[in-house]
Amino acid sequence: MSAPNYKEVLEGPAPEGRLSEAVARLIKILVSPEMAKWRLRMGVALVITFITKLFAVTSPMAFGEGINAITRSLTGSPDATAPAGLSAAVGFVLLYGLLRFAAAGGPQLRDALFAPVSQDAQRITAVQGFAHVQSLSLGYHQTKRTGAVNRLIDRGANAIDFLLRFLVFNILPAIVELVLAAVLVSIFYGWIFSVVMVVAVLAYALVTWLMTEWRVKLRREMNEADTEVNARSVDVMANFETVKAFAAEDRETRRFDDAKTAYANAATKSQQSLAALNAAQAAIMNGGLLAVALIGVGMAANGQLEAGDIAALTLMLMQVYQPLNILGWAYREIKQASVDLERLFQTLRLRPEVEDKPDAPALKVPGGAVRFEGVSFAHDGRARSVDDVSFEIPAGAFVGLAGPSGAGKSTLLRLLFRFYDSDSGRVLIDGQDIAGVSQTSLRENLGLVPQDVVLFNDTLRQNILYGRPDADEAALWDAVERARLKDFVEQLPDGLETRVGERGLKLSGGEKQRVGVARAILKDPPILILDEATSALDSQTESEVQAALAEAARGRTTIAVAHRLSTIAKADLILVMEDGQLTEAGAHGELLQADGRYAGMWAKQAEAASS
Repeated sequence: MSAPNYKEVLEGPAPEGRLSEAVARLIKILVSPEMAKWRLRMGVALVITFITKLFAVTSPMAFGEGINAITRSLTGSPDATAPAGLSAAVGFVLLYGLLRFAAAGGPQLRDALFAPVSQDAQRITAVQGFAHVQSLSLGYHQTKRTGAVNRLIDRGANAIDFLLRFLVFNILPAIVELVLAAVLVSIFYGWIFSVVMVVAVLAYALVTWLMTEWRVKLRREMNEADTEVNARSVDVMANFETVKAFAAEDRETRRFDDAKTAYANAATKSQQSLAALNAAQAAIMNGGLLAVALIGVGMAANGQLEAGDIAALTLMLMQVYQPLNILGWAYREIKQASVDLERLFQTLRLRPEVEDKPDAPALKVPGGAVRFEGVSFAHDGRARSVDDVSFEIPAGAFVGLAGPSGAGKSTLLRLLFRFYDSDSGRVLIDGQDIAGVSQTSLRENLGLVPQDVVLFNDTLRQNILYGRPDADEAALWDAVERARLKDFVEQLPDGLETRVGERGLKLSGGEKQRVGVARAILKDPPILILDEATSALDSQTESEVQAALAEAARGRTTIAVAHRLSTIAKADLILVMEDGQLTEAGAHGELLQADGRYAGMWAKQAEAASS
């Protein structure tokens, strides 16, 4: 089976979710090496399930024999070999009670025994999904809707538990129970009852299947509407600052209301179809019971059966019907679980657009020299993002990247991080082609301070330690001090244990930038990337952050994308990008003397600053 692309998974229709594929995937999970420790529990749970079904089928026969025994005693039956009397009746009724207790208690024992197996299977599946989504390339993450992906992983993991409980412990044992009941009824009471029992069950299953196929479509519409509600809610809640800035609360509420209305309409149709299914199932179930009772009465009148036999047959048929009560719901949910599981595995089949070569070595960075050789790359929907770009950055140099918006500056940084692979050309660090080394080792040697430092909703300590989680307290405070963050931290009541809020919104822009700088200093990478790290700050805050950035850049190769050219005026080398091409290169003074694109940008910014 070929791997789908991420657009098919994120934007395409739900997969068909064949039951056979779901069962195959379930078996694959259960026999995986991670589940080997649970094999004994699985086997014991399955044995308990089938033994309890045997108890369930034979219990009505014990009850019937108890009634027959007391009936013979009361009527003075001449059959000397037949058990009779109160003691026999009590014995059979006690046996019936014990069998019923075992049939009811067995599943509880099985569920308790199997619970850790099910939970571990869900955990393994969810972790695999989460890890794989994390490994996918930037294109997927720029397209995905976070709320929808979270639901996809949750539903896929929950589908494992549902399929285990209903396929293995309900549907399969129900089939075994029907076969056992049909055989025992044919032997002890007559083949006609077996025929009625099997026909009733098959009719019940057929009607349930036909109507549930219709209901699955309605259910799928309801789930898609539910996903849309969840995704829309997460999008709005995660971007509430933008919503408020545009006074769009009412607009977003109306859009949420539209999504909930679509869900309510789909849920109403689903509930109405369920009522129709339940009515059809009840008609078949009671029809089968009536047929067994009428045939039994007729045979009892002819002396072929006793009163206890009719009771046993009725109880046995009701026993067989019992698991069928939820067949429609279970079948629909099994189909949906199959869809959910297939959607998750469809995601797991996605291949990253950027992949390591087999046995890719780790990047070694003794110096930090960077070289672009004829690099070209185009984003989706663009003719060319960068075109035949070549330049070299010596180890330890400070290099500025300048140019108008859309010139390709950020694309060059993403190619350096290998978020994308170039269409042609190559990028080298200390002579090593980054396409041939592992992505993990590459990014471990790169530090980034972006324009908008996004922080986790955690403490200042954990956000700074994200650069190097194993750093000791001395290294942590050294990074805080060098990032000009120490005075701010000491003023806080909780110090480094202060929580920064969703995406760091409790901090000002300058504070967030300095946390980003501290994180980069603590990581101590040989190559530091500054992606317009001060463009969104006021002049005073920019000055403070610039001092911190200068400290962070000391002793390492630094590449700074700059909106304000004054921030890179002292760079060893300035590269000027325009329309995806490198148009100028040189020191600040050289570029001003050349009177080209850079000189024009400098003049405009100087004029704006003086006005």
